[in-house]
Amino acid sequence: EKILGAILFEKTMDDSIEGMPTAQYLWEKLDVVPFLKIDKGLADEQDGVQLMKEMPALDDLLERAVTAGIFGTKMRSVINSNSASGIAAVVEQQFDIAKQILSHGLVPIIEPEVNIKAADKAACEATLKAEILKQLDSIPDGKQVIFKLTLPEEANFYQDIISHAKTLLVVALSGGYDLEEACKRLSQNGGMIASFSRALSNDLSAKQSDDEFNAALKKAIDKIYQASMEGEKSAKAA
Repeated sequence: EKILGAILFEKTMDDSIEGMPTAQYLWEKLDVVPFLKIDKGLADEQDGVQLMKEMPALDDLLERAVTAGIFGTKMRSVINSNSASGIAAVVEQQFDIAKQILSHGLVPIIEPEVNIKAADKAACEATLKAEILKQLDSIPDGKQVIFKLTLPEEANFYQDIISHAKTLLVVALSGGYDLEEACKRLSQNGGMIASFSRALSNDLSAKQSDDEFNAALKKAIDKIYQASMEGEKSAKAA
């Protein structure tokens, strides 16, 4: 009841739970929206950024995703410094592939992660926002995309993107912040909810018993959910 969606690896999509395909099980049994990670990892850093590696078989993968009952996709790039040309290249690549995904009837999660250790992180975010706003109007009418963005240095920095007609949702990535810091920052950003992976798994260990693992996971989810709700409250108050 506190989880909106789940991002699956390709192998997980192809697997099943209790005899039912994974995506179908998530949606029909748990009301959890299934997404698929489609990128093949990051290219080497160039011009201050890491673009996504080539995805030559993407159309075939997207067709399989539709057949499997997947709702949307996720793809990650990384911005390490405030290079105007590098950030423009990241956003252009993300939007080009997003349009390919939309053509298959799927909803893309665009994830241009800003490295939290970047010396000029706030400047990176300003350049990124400007490039995203340039590209958003090119999304076909009647279509929307989701953004997964690093928690910004300035609270509510991404409101222009959140309120854009071509934006379905903006979710926050934890990006290496620990759970406490990630939740603190999230609670200050109205209109964003969490899509944490690194912060979610901070206190999880293969050495834990099932009960210990489940208890730690529940504690993390409760904290992240509360921070997401605090952000919603601050958005309504504003």
